[in-house]
Amino acid sequence: MDGTQEHQDYNSHRTLVTEGEWAGWSYYPGGDPYEDLAGPFYVRDREDGTALCAFRAEKKHLNGGGFMHGGCIMTFADFCLFMIARPVLADSYSVTATFNGEFVGSVYEGQIVECTGEVVKAGRSMVFVRGLITTGGEPVMPFSAVIKKVRPRNVQA
Repeated sequence: MDGTQEHQDYNSHRTLVTEGEWAGWSYYPGGDPYEDLAGPFYVRDREDGTALCAFRAEKKHLNGGGFMHGGCIMTFADFCLFMIARPVLADSYSVTATFNGEFVGSVYEGQIVECTGEVVKAGRSMVFVRGLITTGGEPVMPFSAVIKKVRPRNVQA
C-alpha cells in the first residue's frame, strides 16, 4: 500500500475465510509481505458499514516480557488504518504520512485483539483517521493518523 506499481493490486488479494475461527472474515494473503509475516490480520464490515479488524495474539507476536511487542501493535494499527479508510481510498494509492499512538494496555498470548475507528475527515489528498485497539474490551492503544494519497510510481530494481 505504498504507492508502487508492485502493490497496486492489494485489494485483489482480499480472501474470505470460510472455515474455522475466522469464518466470515477477510484477509489479504500476498497483498503485503510484511503483513503476511506479522499477521494474519483480519477484517469484516460491521452492520453500519465500518471496519472491524482483529487477530489472535500468538507466541511470535510477543516480546521478551511475555506480552505483545509494541512493533506488532503498530503494524496491526497501520493495517487497521487503511481498512478504516478503505471507503474513501477507493482507486487511489496511499501511504501513511503521520501516525500517533499511545500504549495504554497489554496483550497476552491467546487474546483476541480488535480495532475500530473512523475517518475524521477525507480531503482531496489527505485522510485523517482515528482508531482504538482493544483486547477483552480494555484499551490497548488509541491512535490517530494521516494518510496521504499519492500517484503511482515505477520502482526500479
